[in-house]
Amino acid sequence: MGNARELDQIVVRRQKLEELRRLGIDPYPARITPPTSATSFIQSIDQRASARATVAGRVLAIRLHGGSCFCSLSDGTATLQLYLKRDALGDWYDRWTKLLDAGDIVQATGTPMRTKRGEPTMLVSELRLLTKSLRPLPAKWHGLADVETRYRKRELDLIANPDVRLVFERRAKLITALRTFLDGRGFLEVETPVLQSIAGGTIARPFITQHHALGHEFFLRIAPELYLKRLVVGGLNRVYEIGRCFRNEGLDPHHNPEFTMAEFYVAYADYAWLMTFTEELMATVVRAVLQTTTVTVGDHQLDFAPPYERLTFQAALQRHAQLSLTATDAELQRFSQTKKLDVPAQAGRGKIFDEAFKTFARAAIVQPTFVTDHPVELSPLAKQRADDRAVVERFQLIADGSELINAYSELNDPEEQQRRFTENQARRDRGDEEAHPYDPDYLEALETGLPPTAGWGLGLDRLAMLMNNVGSIKDVILFPTLKPKTKRTVPPAKRKRTRR
Repeated sequence: MGNARELDQIVVRRQKLEELRRLGIDPYPARITPPTSATSFIQSIDQRASARATVAGRVLAIRLHGGSCFCSLSDGTATLQLYLKRDALGDWYDRWTKLLDAGDIVQATGTPMRTKRGEPTMLVSELRLLTKSLRPLPAKWHGLADVETRYRKRELDLIANPDVRLVFERRAKLITALRTFLDGRGFLEVETPVLQSIAGGTIARPFITQHHALGHEFFLRIAPELYLKRLVVGGLNRVYEIGRCFRNEGLDPHHNPEFTMAEFYVAYADYAWLMTFTEELMATVVRAVLQTTTVTVGDHQLDFAPPYERLTFQAALQRHAQLSLTATDAELQRFSQTKKLDVPAQAGRGKIFDEAFKTFARAAIVQPTFVTDHPVELSPLAKQRADDRAVVERFQLIADGSELINAYSELNDPEEQQRRFTENQARRDRGDEEAHPYDPDYLEALETGLPPTAGWGLGLDRLAMLMNNVGSIKDVILFPTLKPKTKRTVPPAKRKRTRR
């Protein structure tokens, strides 16, 4: 429900709708003349063309001046001024000026011209209504400024704030550039299940749903990793997937429960090779979108041209938190309590190290940096270093205090993987919902034989945030997850659950 003024306008617009129908005008016609774009029409003015053309778009504003009317029309490519004159439209001039509203979608036919002020304009000889808008647009004077309304009603945000369109055009170019890069290097794009019987591939809490016909509980995937590696076992040596993933965790400027991941896997490669590959990929993709490898984020200039600094996880902790991976359990607990880390009382070593890194080290890293060699407790699917079994061959690409990429040499020893799955399952049984579950199907695939493989995952939303210089992930997701305005009619605790 809107405010009283908005409701009054809706009543008036519905009255106009009935008047249009009484006059025999279909307010929602089925067929239209294919229009030219507003951009092309404006270019024709500069080329001194005088031929009639047809454009179509949404009327953003209407201004009456005696026997003339000026309308601002936007078709998504540009905004064009329409010039309606009584002597050109005859009786239809009075009808349109009476029945037309800002927000209506129209088709206009006419000739190009410029006003005395030089504004590109169409002198309209014929106007046709394509869609009658029954709700007023956001007030033009301040646009659509309320942040929550912008996220809930993105369609109004796009109409009222033209710069928003540029954000999502840039995001689309990012995805296209990434695909082009991978396709050009022999990768095959694939699709793997979103509904999974075991939520594996990373450490996260999943969403749970029910399949009534199968009588089985499924999870929305938290990552496509395990299925992609099974394809490498099957002989697809270079595979990637770009798709939605879901994690049942908190919301903050860098986290949305539904987000887009790009993951790829390369047989006969390791994380050292992958770092060099990543530098080339990131520089190419950023340049394709922005025509430069330099990205402005707040007061910082981030340069994605290679090479990137390489910093071990241990060195990052030591530099920013004065914490060593060799700390005893008692020292870790004291550190956690003294620094007031957000970890459960029964948290293991890995969880404390991870939280310390996120709190003190990651936020301090501005330029693109590879943080490497993480504790094995944090990486249940990564291969251990041959010279230090306490850490794994893994890296994260950090920029402006945010993790963009997580990658590692894949663990392909089925016995070691089984041991880690068993340890993680024990933690799950003790109440750790984020511990990796035991996955017998994946273990069987490893027993068939996974070649030495490097795996890589990019959070596309976070990279889109950097490229658009915005501070919230909600600004780069068209319809971010928000708390519903209406309450559930059935409390979650009373839902019927299908037996497994």
